[in-house]
Amino acid sequence: MNPFLVIILVILIGSYFLTLIVEFLNLKYLSPSLPDEFKGFYDEERYLKSQEYLRDTTSFGIIHESIITPVTILFLLFGGFNLVDQFARGFELGSISTGLIFAAIILLASQILNLPFLLYSTFVIEEKYGFNKTTIKTFILDILKALILGAIIGGGIFIAILWFFEKAGPWAWLYCWLTLTVIQIFFMYLAPVIIMPLFNKFIPLEEGTLKSAIEDYAASQNFRIKGVFKMDGSKRSTKSNAFFTGFGKFRRIVLFDTLIENHSEEELVAILAHEIGHYKKKHILKFMLISICTTGIMFYILSQFISNPVLFDAFKMQETSIYAGLIFFGFLYAPIDMILSVFINLLSRKHEYQADNFAISTYGKPKSMINALKKLSVDNLSNLTPHPLKVFLEYSHPPVIERINAIRKHS
Repeated sequence: MNPFLVIILVILIGSYFLTLIVEFLNLKYLSPSLPDEFKGFYDEERYLKSQEYLRDTTSFGIIHESIITPVTILFLLFGGFNLVDQFARGFELGSISTGLIFAAIILLASQILNLPFLLYSTFVIEEKYGFNKTTIKTFILDILKALILGAIIGGGIFIAILWFFEKAGPWAWLYCWLTLTVIQIFFMYLAPVIIMPLFNKFIPLEEGTLKSAIEDYAASQNFRIKGVFKMDGSKRSTKSNAFFTGFGKFRRIVLFDTLIENHSEEELVAILAHEIGHYKKKHILKFMLISICTTGIMFYILSQFISNPVLFDAFKMQETSIYAGLIFFGFLYAPIDMILSVFINLLSRKHEYQADNFAISTYGKPKSMINALKKLSVDNLSNLTPHPLKVFLEYSHPPVIERINAIRKHS
């Protein structure tokens, strides 16, 4: 049997069963008793509701994987990729145009396959628990905008990668790496100004005590910002968040309107102090450098497999091509990506503790930070007692109770 086919099947099936084990353990780890830390924030009814939400989303996720994984395996085993390739070649265009058709069909088929799940998640599960505010019109427009952006941006990157691997010989991986790095940095500046406003409205925060408190704190930390904005997050969900976009003098503070509605002024400043902590501790820069390095590793490994005939035989392909090799490589890279993500999440959790510590040491209101974390957990029906294996493999943030304990310890 083809060795690459064996490896890919092991990866797909192994990933599926690992997901089942982790999710089963996570559900079994649920505590029926409300943790003492959250008494007075969660009432018993809402706490039970949060656990039902976790059960529903977990069960739905398992059903999704139980359908997607077999479909992917069958598509691979019965030569589905080759059928798409022969169709794309039938237009008798150049290799890059043929590659675009091939990739577009594969990605569009994937989108169509996942669409019913996205609809159910948004309009049934999220609706059931009072989160969904998305209208059908907004849902459709979001998909269309994402497809258009994906075609323009993703298509442009795909063309560049194909061109380099066709023309640049053994150094193609390096040119691809450098090009993608420049694009990533460019979009860090472009996204807040052009891309994100396509999906949400960003309105300057009105004058008042909240804006003054935010600006005063930012100034006290010598943290320059372009402005403070309110985003219409309630357009899609009742869940809340806050974030920064941009770099240098282009940095913007963005608050979800739902966050402003549900939190006190001190809690909001504490949340933003945490986010500023990420910048001051250079967490953003570190993750950007890690992303650049891992991208380089990915492209180098890709260059060793992209035209391997044994890999193409595993996918029942009649002819080899760089464009198909790019997609097939994704199957082989999956376990490497998972291992890297575990280490990145470990570092991210460490950074969250550091940012919390920065917030309480500079803003000096640990109680406000703790209350903010509790409210966010309650409002979003977060799982208060995740299984350690789930945390280890998937969590970019420490469990909320562990964060609160760390804040109390350092305050």
